[in-house]
Amino acid sequence: MNEFIPAYLKFTERDFILKVEEAEDCLKRCRLCPRECGVDRFLSNGGYCGIGSLPFISSFGPHFGEESPLSGRRGSGTVFFARCNLGCIFCQNYSISHMGEGMELSCERLAAIMTDLQESGCHNINLVTPTHQVPMILRSLLYALKRGLTIPIVYNCGGYESVEVLKILDGIIDIYMPDFKYFDSRYGQKYSLVENYKEIASDAIKEMHRQTGDLITDKQGLAQRGLLLRHLVMPDNIGGSRELVDFIADEISTDTYINIMDQYHPCYKAMEEPAINRRITKKEYIEILEYAVNRGLTRIDKAELRLRFL
Repeated sequence: MNEFIPAYLKFTERDFILKVEEAEDCLKRCRLCPRECGVDRFLSNGGYCGIGSLPFISSFGPHFGEESPLSGRRGSGTVFFARCNLGCIFCQNYSISHMGEGMELSCERLAAIMTDLQESGCHNINLVTPTHQVPMILRSLLYALKRGLTIPIVYNCGGYESVEVLKILDGIIDIYMPDFKYFDSRYGQKYSLVENYKEIASDAIKEMHRQTGDLITDKQGLAQRGLLLRHLVMPDNIGGSRELVDFIADEISTDTYINIMDQYHPCYKAMEEPAINRRITKKEYIEILEYAVNRGLTRIDKAELRLRFL
């Protein structure tokens, strides 16, 4: 069997530079995400995300709390980007995503962080909330390549993505890990302050799967390439979990690796909303897990363990 080679290593330097330039062009009248604020981010940080044209991160380091194909034994090399293109009123990381807790740095410094994470033994570079900082990430990756970066890149996002920008990332990202929050755009508008969430996320996830396919792991179970999907079960099926499972089974793949998560709890402003100001019940969670199994999804993260012991 041939040794796995991350996708981005297959580009010539010139082709990679063209990708960087194409992404940076999106900053001039910003259209990096479906909000399409239209501000010139080289001159202003006045768009929805409040970020200019340099990387802005909150923290970085080995992360052992991700799904096992990412964390492995030595951790996922996680970089948390500050601010966000979503406005989730229940965000658990609101001090980072809403309040902008973090620091601006150069692309060269971000490149050094990536290679330092690799040298510490991390299995991948995990870009958390990267959507609004794609051009800066790509330029940093270009510098990181010259510093010897050779591990897979994970694009860990909220699902509200521009297909145009995803196509720029084609051939660079090895592992897409989007949330799929709602299968009813009314709730996307109400709880994440975005329009057409279901439609946009559906198209984005189809594009991610087109690029990378189902998740491929090595003999140790570590992710190499593919789609890894997350869905957070919310009270009273607000996320449209059953409909979302149907979409995955019918329009993506029954071999999609999916983490159906049970850890919802009201944070930030969620306590002000009666429909989401409580944790989910065991019954609500088990019903969705069982539904996914019955629809033929074969790679549900820890499904057997959870159904046995919940």
